[in-house]
Amino acid sequence: MTEANRQLAIDVREHLEYLRELGVETMKVELADSPPLDHPVMVVTEEQVSHEKVERFIPDRPFFTKQPLPPPAKPNVPANASRLSLLESTRLSKLNSETPPLKSVLPQISKNEMPKPTVSPATNLFADRNSALPDTGETIEGIRTDIGDCRRCSLCEGRTKIAHSTGSFTADLMFVGEAPGADEDAQGAPFVGRAGQLLTKIIEAIGFKRDDVFIGNINRCRPPMNRAPLPNETAECKPFLLREIAVVRPKVIVVLGNTAMKNLLDTKEGITKIRGIFQDYYGVKVMPTFHPAYLLRDPSKKREVWDDMKKVRDYLNENR
Repeated sequence: MTEANRQLAIDVREHLEYLRELGVETMKVELADSPPLDHPVMVVTEEQVSHEKVERFIPDRPFFTKQPLPPPAKPNVPANASRLSLLESTRLSKLNSETPPLKSVLPQISKNEMPKPTVSPATNLFADRNSALPDTGETIEGIRTDIGDCRRCSLCEGRTKIAHSTGSFTADLMFVGEAPGADEDAQGAPFVGRAGQLLTKIIEAIGFKRDDVFIGNINRCRPPMNRAPLPNETAECKPFLLREIAVVRPKVIVVLGNTAMKNLLDTKEGITKIRGIFQDYYGVKVMPTFHPAYLLRDPSKKREVWDDMKKVRDYLNENR
């Protein structure tokens, strides 16, 4: 790969990360048949993204072009739609009331496939979000022993080291990211690269030291090309983080980025909608904000993150 093509690939990947930070999960990309330029033309047709959002994050470069989204297709509704609807509802009403529920016919996941706490109360660790964090009697060391040389998902095949959570095991403040990057994969610790250096400055700016807080990720192994972890990958790894939260029992959790926020809060909302607004997680305050890697690509967002962190600082000062 030539240096020009390599730089082009890096630029494209960075701007795809922009859109993912906004909550875009799928995107259709087409290459023009005969582009008049020397570079491929990217056409963004994601219907879930408004023109305003796309325009903010597509740079003014010759190999990116903004095209209007196609108008939504009108549904082909037959003239007798109301009669068909009535007929269908009548059919449904005649279904056998003894039909087994859907849950009973779905394939069951073996309990042995999921990581287990070492004590029985943690089995239903997060069954009721209205309750407070349970006292499981676990330790961080015990959880790491349970993780072992993890081979629970395919991410283990490309990793160098498992990036375990680090920091104070009795911290009032916790940070949760998405997954390790290249530096984290090499050193076996979260947030040690450029984004981690920025996170350290953010922590110090609100009066803490890095050793005073607890830092972890939803996934502990690096996904290929720093892509977002897949649902089956987070399903295997996230339970360990949840068990660590029950051990550390922080007063505030700062979730960094869209992927971490959706996984921890189990929400479909994008981070741009609830960033800066405290959420509740089993009695723990959760502050969603942008990922430090995102700030490196768009420094103008640092002001918003600073506003979020001042809210965290003030809350902790009021609840010492």
